Amino acid sequence: MTFRYELLRTDPSTGARRGTFHTPHGPVQTPGFMPVGTQGTVKGLTIDQVAGTGAEMILGNTYHLALRPGPETVRALGGLHAMFGWEGPILTDSGGFQIFSLKDINKITEHSVVFRSHIDGAIIDLTPERSIEIQEALGSDVAMVLDHVVALPAEPDEVQMAMERSIRWAERCLNAAGRSDQARFAIVQGGLDVPLRVQCARELSSMGFEGYAVGGLSVGEAPAEMYRITGATTPELPTDKPRYLMGVGRPVDLLESVMRGIDLFDCVMPTRNGRNGLAFTDLGPIKIRNAKHRHATEPLEPECPCLACTRHTRGYLRHLFIAGEMLGPILMSLHNLTYYQRLMQGAREAIEAGTLAEYVAEKKRGWGIS
Repeated sequence: MTFRYELLRTDPSTGARRGTFHTPHGPVQTPGFMPVGTQGTVKGLTIDQVAGTGAEMILGNTYHLALRPGPETVRALGGLHAMFGWEGPILTDSGGFQIFSLKDINKITEHSVVFRSHIDGAIIDLTPERSIEIQEALGSDVAMVLDHVVALPAEPDEVQMAMERSIRWAERCLNAAGRSDQARFAIVQGGLDVPLRVQCARELSSMGFEGYAVGGLSVGEAPAEMYRITGATTPELPTDKPRYLMGVGRPVDLLESVMRGIDLFDCVMPTRNGRNGLAFTDLGPIKIRNAKHRHATEPLEPECPCLACTRHTRGYLRHLFIAGEMLGPILMSLHNLTYYQRLMQGAREAIEAGTLAEYVAEKKRGWGIS
């Protein structure tokens, strides 16, 4: 079998899972975090630097790569792996999130979502079939189905309509797929309505996808609501397939979701925050531009193996940001991605030891979260 999820251990006191997702480009240890390379690059970093953080799988985006350089250009360059220079697995989002994030420049029908390009105003008619066609040209290991994402809170009728459409679109994506070396992940929708989430999860599970995602969260709802819905959804998903929570999130969100049975995550937060001068640490976030760091000779985190921490002081990092030097955002992005990988490695080790609840409690104490 080309794709296989191997469940190695479950945590006795939570819903957490320790596993390995086997792909044609190598295994992914779970729970794991995927850095976001929306347009063929993890912003500001070389692919070797990304690998150096401990990342095993990265993410690209169908909508943005379809606009530029275009799927045929990516294919001509040897596919995403050759273009990126990345030897490990790649997952591509379907363009469904852009239904939410670019709602002012799109129109949704049962047939497709029609975008007006934010680059040149060109019309893009993205059907479920076209989304899969593009992703097959990109050559990712995992292609996400096209789904209908709505902002929360939303009216119940709108949430139900989007959920039912997502099921229909998922089936169309499955029927359109032709590559045997590319897995398809379905996406569970249903807003904050547990019965809708359960219905969606059960219907999608019956279709035989290689993996399943919980989508439509981290789009305006409170964290407690995200945890509630995640915890209600994962028990309805197959135990022998990977579970992916899309677009999440803060370090605490990752750990809370691991405890609810999630295996994979992605988010722009570590790199976006890093570029803006915020570092994630075990003692909470550090805003490096603050004047108190002007003369600070200690690293961001003494135990962190990243280049920012092993070679540079907080004072120097602050100087880079104040001076507008591009090295500052690069080093902070490296640190944050390394921190997220260390956090997931610690979670994996805790699950193996049967001590995840203690691990999460320790991290939350350090972050000042009760």
